[in-house]
Amino acid sequence: MEDAPVFHAFGTSHLIVIFLTIVLPFALAFAVRRTKSRFLERSICLTISALLFVNYVAYLFVARHFGVTAWQKALPLQLCDWAMFVIIGALWTGNRRWLELAYFWGIGGTLQALLTPNLRYGFPDLRFISFFVAHSGIIIGIVFLMLVYGFRPSPRGILRTFFWTELYFVVAFSIDLVTGENYGFLLHKPEAASLLDFLSDWRPLYLIEFHLLAWAFFCVLYAPFAIVDLARKRQASSS
Repeated sequence: MEDAPVFHAFGTSHLIVIFLTIVLPFALAFAVRRTKSRFLERSICLTISALLFVNYVAYLFVARHFGVTAWQKALPLQLCDWAMFVIIGALWTGNRRWLELAYFWGIGGTLQALLTPNLRYGFPDLRFISFFVAHSGIIIGIVFLMLVYGFRPSPRGILRTFFWTELYFVVAFSIDLVTGENYGFLLHKPEAASLLDFLSDWRPLYLIEFHLLAWAFFCVLYAPFAIVDLARKRQASSS
């Protein structure tokens, strides 16, 4: 464990992961659209979902090797865990409500983890691989489904997602208080630099600002679709 490589944010391995996370869903969606193969589409969906699930289960076993033996440290209570289960469901079923929730959670939360990971270990450490298979896999699955289905979120989707986020907040915060863990970074900020560094150090205000930041993220994620709608309306009215 002492010889484990140190993770360097935006080092070569990190940049390669970011590059693959961006390119892979577009390449896979292009292949599906080019071939118009339903079999290929379902194969990709099942492969991504299986990879996410197997990676999660494998980490639970591997974590023991790295000293994570306490049950309270291995609970699926990070928001990325919930996003993973939702996108697995969307990949299996094609359910657009699940994809909508995965979009706001996955891009809003998982993208932050991808760019500013709370990670100490670099490639080829198993913890590095497991972390990025999980987080990049979520984003790849979301973007792939959006491109293949031509999916877009709705304004009501922001409200639905915020409701489910509040449910997550209640569950994770309650467990944090009981166990002393920091799921969702609801008790304190992560060690790695992130947007949460700009929030207050006083917990009550920190939690309020956390909620406002989540709402702002959801609105920003919907903004591109709102802009496209507005541009189309203006074009239609002018013609």
